[in-house]
Amino acid sequence: MSGEREVTEEGEAVVAAVAAVAERIEAEREHLTDLDSAIGDADHGGNMARGWAKAADAASDLEDPDPETVAKTVGKTLMSEVGGASGPLFGGSLVFAAAELDGGITAETAVAFAETYLEKVQDRGDARIGDATMVDALTPAVHTFKKSIEVDDLPPLEALAKAVDAAGRGVAFTVPVRARKGRASYLGWRSVGHQDPGATSTLFILEEVLAVSADRLDREVPDADATSPTIPDDAEAEEGR
Repeated sequence: MSGEREVTEEGEAVVAAVAAVAERIEAEREHLTDLDSAIGDADHGGNMARGWAKAADAASDLEDPDPETVAKTVGKTLMSEVGGASGPLFGGSLVFAAAELDGGITAETAVAFAETYLEKVQDRGDARIGDATMVDALTPAVHTFKKSIEVDDLPPLEALAKAVDAAGRGVAFTVPVRARKGRASYLGWRSVGHQDPGATSTLFILEEVLAVSADRLDREVPDADATSPTIPDDAEAEEGR
């Protein structure tokens, strides 16, 4: 019974995170719209705000929620409610990644979830680092989270904080590069100098997940830098080859 209770509490935490994301995206609706109007269809803010609001409602209606069910419910709702490419990218990828949370949230399942989500986003959008898309925020976030957990042996909350910092750096990276995917790619070199709205909304989502995680753990949000704390010396590097 204690295991079931723990999973339910984790599910409730995910529901709270979804509600926080919905509130944040609504607050940032105009900002996201402005970003998208410069290089896209000016609908990213409205689509995301509507989709996450519906997702928050669907998640809150679940009885005895568990993390996997909440994630799948949110993903399916985003797929049906968010227009354009964002629905399949944000929602469809979430549906696939949700399976990694079967049985609850641990450091290991969180890493698996993040890696699967990134893989599905890349597959669906056919985008890679440097294309000026949400992948430029998501990839460094996932890689940093995985390294922080598996190599640096950091607590999950600190690892997540580092991931958020990495995502912020990725968002900044989209500004000076030419877009090669999505509507922005049609602009060619005129896309240079514009921040990608999908990368930006990805950062907002991660920031809210971090804030809710810290609140649930009754901790302050760690002030974390994505920079690696250690650099292997020559002997360690040689041994690892």
